[in-house]
Amino acid sequence: MGSDKRTRLIEAANKLIHQQGFNLTTLADIARESEVPLGNVYYYFKTKEEIGSALIEHRANFYRGMIESWNRLPDPKQRLAALIEMVSGERETLAQSGCPIGSLCQELHKDGGPLADKSASLMAAMLSWAEQQFRLLGKEKESPDLALHVVSVLQGASLLTHTFRQPDLIARETVRLKKWIDSL
Repeated sequence: MGSDKRTRLIEAANKLIHQQGFNLTTLADIARESEVPLGNVYYYFKTKEEIGSALIEHRANFYRGMIESWNRLPDPKQRLAALIEMVSGERETLAQSGCPIGSLCQELHKDGGPLADKSASLMAAMLSWAEQQFRLLGKEKESPDLALHVVSVLQGASLLTHTFRQPDLIARETVRLKKWIDSL
């Protein structure tokens, strides 16, 4: 029962922080969304930073699972295309709330500190995975720059999609990115 409440709190934090940001989301908001009494929240998370840390772990686990599923694809180009397609498939959500990783990293890094450092691991994992795919394509020396390009394009297009609330922006850019991957 206790882990159920903790899970509900993390899932509520994930939703609310993605929608309204870390700084604007309160523990009371999270308690209300999870239907856990506010007093009980402190049993699981003493501070907002603790729930922020748990949220980063939650997102890391989610993306690890995605990477595991992509890694089952037989070809690195297909794996990279799966990443791009996942982002494209989230275009409506991106238009409303931005990228769950990029937005969180950007907000937390304005204040700095341990949560900012921990959130950077989310972006680092994506870069590292993409770099590995380019290495498997035989792009040894270029791999870090190619990975940076893919992640930068996805993040930039996500930001513009959110800024202008136009899902077609990410759709257009991901089509172009997939064609580029196919040409390698």
